[in-house]
Amino acid sequence: MPNSKGRRRRFGAVRQLPSGQWQARHRGPDGLMYPADKTFPTKTDAEVWLTRKETEILDGDWINPEAGKVLLTDFGTTWIEERPKLRPNTVLLYSYLFRRHIAPYFQAKTIGEIKEAHVRRWRRNLLAFGVSEVTTAKAYRLLRAVLNTAADDGIIRRNPCRIKGAGQEESAERPVLTIPEVYALADAIDQRYRVLVLLAAFTSLRWAELAALRPSDVDLETCTVRVHRQLIEQQGGGSAFGPTKSKAGKRTVMFPAMLKSELLEHLAQIKQHGPDVLMFTSPEGMPLRHRNFRRRVWLPALAKAGHQGVHFHDLRHTGNALTADEGANLRELMERMGHSSTRAALIYLHSSGERQRKLAEAVGKSARAALRKAEQAKKASGTDVARRQRDDLDS
Repeated sequence: MPNSKGRRRRFGAVRQLPSGQWQARHRGPDGLMYPADKTFPTKTDAEVWLTRKETEILDGDWINPEAGKVLLTDFGTTWIEERPKLRPNTVLLYSYLFRRHIAPYFQAKTIGEIKEAHVRRWRRNLLAFGVSEVTTAKAYRLLRAVLNTAADDGIIRRNPCRIKGAGQEESAERPVLTIPEVYALADAIDQRYRVLVLLAAFTSLRWAELAALRPSDVDLETCTVRVHRQLIEQQGGGSAFGPTKSKAGKRTVMFPAMLKSELLEHLAQIKQHGPDVLMFTSPEGMPLRHRNFRRRVWLPALAKAGHQGVHFHDLRHTGNALTADEGANLRELMERMGHSSTRAALIYLHSSGERQRKLAEAVGKSARAALRKAEQAKKASGTDVARRQRDDLDS
């Protein structure tokens, strides 16, 4: 007769330990034995756990507990390396976010150990230690994506990243410069970059697109710039040319004719170095690096022009806003910005106060014209009635 403390069951087995606690284990679909990750105070509790595990196996929902023992740091690093079609800049961003904001907190935890409470505490700590809401949202989205893959692979049952709204960015609205402010910056900056500032504001090109331009990409007769590549800064130094951010990024953008003379002068200075020279380089003739440009050129220009907190990317934002305020529709904005989705372009279709005033005046002008027309028709109609009455009297 089997020992009552280790009595055999149809599925799995339970036994009482010297401590008085009960242990349960079962055979998995792979034929191996798997013990519960905890002991139970009563035999009934242990048997209930076995019943649940049997149901999971029968329903195909069973998760191998050994699979979840991989460290998040190892899984996340591999996830970034093996993620398909990630652009180099995205790889750099993901690697930085994971290394700086995710790995330090979860470095000793396996995938299977991470619970919703851990994620909530991690996010709260990031914000408490001064990490911006935007960066925190990006880090949360990255962690959620990594753990989504773990769930898809059957490593965990469900993703513990379940904080509503945690992945949404509430970025502060970026400044829109006026035309005089754009030219004040162009006057203040090192003159080798004057045209760079003007093109950024009047073509809405991205930094990486501007940094990759060659003289052959500019057509002064048609006032257009051809965008077909971007400059990708590599981690640890160096850079390489790559395709545009998306298929829609490959485009031709028009600029105002008022820039022709300045572009002509700029091109005349650099064409002597050859047709493949870049439009904009460092003083040493090397491709631009955003961080160096910001520190050595951009920030001093801002101080000289009396501006604070303006990013170079705000010139693109300014150009998009100016184009929208001139009446560009959604499709025209998307083509100019190089976007295949409407989400970013819709940001610029909100009306400014000045635009609202112009629209209101235009509506008022149309209304006044319609009233004048109706009044003239009414007077004309009254004249016709009076004329008919006279004609009746005469007859």
